[in-house]
Amino acid sequence: MSSSDNTSNDFNALSAIAALSLCIMFGSNAIAIKISFSGFGVYFMSCIRFLIASLCLILWAFVTKQNLRVGKDRWLQLGIISISFSLQLLLFYTGLSMTTASRSALITNLQPFFVLFLAHFFIPGDNITLKKLMGIVLGFSGIALVFTDRAGVTESFRSGDIFVLCGAALWGCNAVYTKRVIKNFDAIQIALYPMIVSIPISMIGSYFFDDQLVYFVDATMVASIAYQSFFVAAFGYVAWNTLLKRYGAVSLHSFVFIMPITGVILGGLVLGEPLTGRLIAGLVFIVSGLLTIHIKQKSYPPVFPLGRNV
Repeated sequence: MSSSDNTSNDFNALSAIAALSLCIMFGSNAIAIKISFSGFGVYFMSCIRFLIASLCLILWAFVTKQNLRVGKDRWLQLGIISISFSLQLLLFYTGLSMTTASRSALITNLQPFFVLFLAHFFIPGDNITLKKLMGIVLGFSGIALVFTDRAGVTESFRSGDIFVLCGAALWGCNAVYTKRVIKNFDAIQIALYPMIVSIPISMIGSYFFDDQLVYFVDATMVASIAYQSFFVAAFGYVAWNTLLKRYGAVSLHSFVFIMPITGVILGGLVLGEPLTGRLIAGLVFIVSGLLTIHIKQKSYPPVFPLGRNV
């Protein structure tokens, strides 16, 4: 365990079930977003999602008397997190509108591998060990298989994959920065303010790039919006940040391998997306990489002991 990871020793069965449930929820989010694209403009959908989620969080903060005040010396940190969050979402939404949810779910799950690499240089104590290096190699090998999968893949899919990959890389940068400063904030602050900032940015994107704001609304669209807004964006982010702050990344991230599995399986079952051999092989490599990284074993020396902790 890294010195920067203040993992609590009371990570019990209930906490494990909560982490597992959240990972399933996050893994299925791309499916819900993809469904909503048939009824709403891509960026307008992002705006709706986080407007609803923000209102829910503000109401929750009021009812539970949560602290929303941020010290003047913390606004710059929160601004960096918020802008990065907004840009990564725009990249993800753009990519998801061009490729499949299954491919997006796999590519997005490169984020933990980006985090591992960046944390080596920016988080004291988070060294790249041999075990972590093996996990990173497996993860990127899995994405290589996805990118070389040509079965039914158009140029639009490939462009979408690149957008999602850029979003995952930016997400990794944001996660490392958030990990450095999260002790200065309450969980609801880290969840709420980036969402608020993303609303006008999404509206700007919608004005320039959405052909139409709303195509049609039915029960499926309403259910999709509710799932993204209430469960994933509002409840999910606060719950995840709360667990992260209490138990640390080591315990919590032991469950992240569930996310790509959920995304790929539901992409095939719900959306009827093709599950090709290379896609499944990529899933196996990525899940293997995540398990290699997060399964607790004996301590390993860093692979790159020099040039650390900028």
